Amino acid sequence: MVDRKEAVSAGILEIRQAAASIGQQIQIFKASSERDFDAVFAAIVEQHAGALFVRGDPLFTSERARLVALAGQHAVPASYSFRDFVLVGGLTSYGADLFEVHRQAGVYAGRILKGAKPADMPVQQPTKFDLVINLKTAKALGLDVPAKLLALANEVIE
Repeated sequence: MVDRKEAVSAGILEIRQAAASIGQQIQIFKASSERDFDAVFAAIVEQHAGALFVRGDPLFTSERARLVALAGQHAVPASYSFRDFVLVGGLTSYGADLFEVHRQAGVYAGRILKGAKPADMPVQQPTKFDLVINLKTAKALGLDVPAKLLALANEVIE
């Protein structure tokens, strides 16, 4: 079994490799509590980051309104893992459809309650992903969202 720290490190390596393959560099900023947010955004601005991606994390989700406000305050285009960020003013999100993920968890719980052994059940990964774009935020940041990207979106907030 791979622990969370190893999985995160492997994921970061993959992200760096993907960025390098298209001639981009990434910078990773870490926040382990809400007290770190202001310093992280100061570093993002200081290093002239062109955009920000906020990964899915319970801390970030619980503080989504603050993170979105900081991104807006510092004029940093930011994308998130969950649509809830876009609903409170974030620019974009791309991630698993949480309704579908929770529905599948309910199906699994039902099967277990009926006697299925969890060890015999296949591991499932999300298969439905949603792209959500907030045009009001794009306009506030002075960004034009290409029509092709809008056509791919599952939801566009105007």
